[in-house]
Amino acid sequence: MNRIRDLFANLRPFLDYSLFRLGDSEFTIGTLLYLVLTLFLLFYLTEKLRLLLTNRILTRYKIMLGVRQAIGSIVKYAVVMVGLIVIVQSTGVDLSTLGLIAGALGVGIGFGLQSVTSNFVSGVIILFERPVKVGDRVQIGDVTGNIIRISARATTIITNDNIAMIIPNSDFINKMVINWTLNDRNVRFNFPVYVSYKENPENVKKVLLEVAANNQGVLKLPKPDILFESFED
Repeated sequence: MNRIRDLFANLRPFLDYSLFRLGDSEFTIGTLLYLVLTLFLLFYLTEKLRLLLTNRILTRYKIMLGVRQAIGSIVKYAVVMVGLIVIVQSTGVDLSTLGLIAGALGVGIGFGLQSVTSNFVSGVIILFERPVKVGDRVQIGDVTGNIIRISARATTIITNDNIAMIIPNSDFINKMVINWTLNDRNVRFNFPVYVSYKENPENVKKVLLEVAANNQGVLKLPKPDILFESFED
């Protein structure tokens, strides 16, 4: 115990070394280390809380995955905001002074962070209004696939080719989005099939319908259909 006490006594002058002043508040090396450690713990624990809510607690109430993801993210953001205020206040920093500096910096860097801010606000709108949610099959521009994650900045879509597409959240607000599963989980797929000119179209249609009938992933109602479009070179 004496060694530990002596170690802290030797470190005290180093930790109390003043780096700068912010209004009436003094920032020391110890203050900086405290902020880094507490902020790391805040973001780490809130992410664990989000996963706990999404994958453990809310699953007991048979809530859909998209709703669980939205609730988990909203709770995480709320706890982070409260935690940031508590951490800053615990260091003795005057929040009014900090607010003035943040406002001044915001004017300078706001233009450079417009896209980031737009994506974050769009992500919050998506979580609250839920025009799309995790598990939905959507089409935005030339990208079609299933949503697997909605984060603060972007939404991840997995295409039929198992390619992960990272789409900025603002695109879901500013562009036209087709949500194939908003009201019904049953989705129609179009599969183009090319055959030789020598093949009989009726025989091709018969074979394709048999393949669809033997596929467990194809619904019996509505029945699958084969459409002949055109001859191609």
